Amino acid sequence: MTDSVLTRRDGAVRWLVFNKPEKHNALSMDMTARGLEIVQAFAEADEERVLVVAGAGGKAFVSGADISEFESRRNNAETADEYARTTARFFFALRDVEKPTVAMIEGYCFGGGVALACCCDIRIAAETGLFAIPAARLGIGYSADFVKMLADLVGPSFAKEFLYTARRYPAGEAQAIGLINRIVPAAELERHVQDYAQAMAGNAPLTQRAAKIVVSELYAATGDGTRGRAAVAACADSEDFRDARRAFMEKRKPVFHGK
Repeated sequence: MTDSVLTRRDGAVRWLVFNKPEKHNALSMDMTARGLEIVQAFAEADEERVLVVAGAGGKAFVSGADISEFESRRNNAETADEYARTTARFFFALRDVEKPTVAMIEGYCFGGGVALACCCDIRIAAETGLFAIPAARLGIGYSADFVKMLADLVGPSFAKEFLYTARRYPAGEAQAIGLINRIVPAAELERHVQDYAQAMAGNAPLTQRAAKIVVSELYAATGDGTRGRAAVAACADSEDFRDARRAFMEKRKPVFHGK
């Protein structure tokens, strides 16, 4: 189980890599449990600023849930509900962590892989990226939480098209409708994402936290913006902001500590 989810740290960047290429990185319940542990540890580690989520093997990001588990763990409404709640704990922890997250996507990004990508703040794909939600071919229903995350990115009409048709979208189409941020040649993808994440990791973490909270509140169905206002105020009172002001006057690069 441990080998099916790899993790490493590169400076201030934490990597979470699904490592089951023989199944196109299809997610088992054990893999989601391990993913949750990594996200929770990342959330608590002050020295880690950015999380990159990827799939091993070059042919898939995540191809969806591991269907071989369905007969034993998702075979009726009761077990399907437990399966969904277990998976949701990981997905929502990824969505709600108050630090930047990036999905690095190669090849297949299907079903739960699309959900996982939607939970990340930024999605960068290789030209080989291929996106689909095949639920209509499996008789699976998706929850309001997931459908809202998809619709927030692509709009309600394309969200319905994804779910109604189960068709596959190449990377260019996925970018055109807003599902992914950018496309990079496959040979350059990992280096591009690594540099991208390292650049973000050098910026002010309190500013990034405030931005994530404010954007989330803007698109939330409920909430009065209280947390966003508090996060913005914390930036104004921070040592990071004081050092950045001094650095500007002293013509040097500021050093951010998230305090």
